[in-house]
Amino acid sequence: MRQHAHPIRRPGRRRRRVAIAAALGAAVLVTTAALVWRPPTSLSPAGLTAGPNAVTALEPTPSPSAPRPNAVGTPLPTSIPSPTPPPKAPAAPAKQVATALENYPSHVAMDGWLPRTPAPPSALTGYVWPIAHPRLTLPFGPTPWGTRVVNGALFHDGVDLATFCGDRIMAAHDGVVLAAGRHFDNVMGWVGSLAAYYHRLDVHQLWQELPIVVVVDDGNGYRSMYAHFSKVVVHVGQQVRAGQLIGYEGMSGHATGCHLHYGLFSPLETATFGIEPKVARDMRLPTLEIARIDPLIVLPYRRGLSGAVKPMGG
Repeated sequence: MRQHAHPIRRPGRRRRRVAIAAALGAAVLVTTAALVWRPPTSLSPAGLTAGPNAVTALEPTPSPSAPRPNAVGTPLPTSIPSPTPPPKAPAAPAKQVATALENYPSHVAMDGWLPRTPAPPSALTGYVWPIAHPRLTLPFGPTPWGTRVVNGALFHDGVDLATFCGDRIMAAHDGVVLAAGRHFDNVMGWVGSLAAYYHRLDVHQLWQELPIVVVVDDGNGYRSMYAHFSKVVVHVGQQVRAGQLIGYEGMSGHATGCHLHYGLFSPLETATFGIEPKVARDMRLPTLEIARIDPLIVLPYRRGLSGAVKPMGG
């Protein structure tokens, strides 16, 4: 194997190399120290001004025992604290818990279980008559023919409007259809469980005994309910406009004649109407419903129809 001879070493060259390396190392250390960024004591313009005096706004290098600053100059914690659990929602009043969630419109923002106050009836606009030229056959309020109970007296919770069988019934307000047919009670504002009521209808096959009903979310915190149709022409989820045809006047549900029962209520209301005890017992219905308001308050004035009836629970 061929061997390479070592180069000729000249005396003194090693000492010069060591001296040059030491000088270069010192220069690198000085330059690196000058490039170390230290957070300013404040974010004021004076602390951010460049120039000969800018170094006076810089803090000295922290000692190894001090907390290390983060990117914005705030000391990092030496340990990560345990996360604080979120506060528990306040318990809902028993009366509101008893009201089924299905009674509340999905588009209305809720603070936990607590509903907001509904708009006063006097603030509601955009309503039209659901029948063109009706007769008011039974007004809203106390009456021996009512099936609701308010202040110990029988009460009618809507208005009955009549013309002739098959007359056109229109939406009283813009909105979205929540129910159309004989399956409507889950959006009618009952306070309490409907399980026994549904069980009775199923066991005895009584669904066809119910009135044909349309319930519309009016988009203002209130719901319009229309009952006793002979036929409906809308479906659940459909958007309707005020004055749009939704069905035809009838007498479904054991009515004594063709007419429209029109009711108006807010699912946000906390006042309630009672149900006549015999009706509630025989039909296995809850004993309370969300209070209604007099529809004549929101419908356009008509001589002989509109009256100054005090609203109940609205």
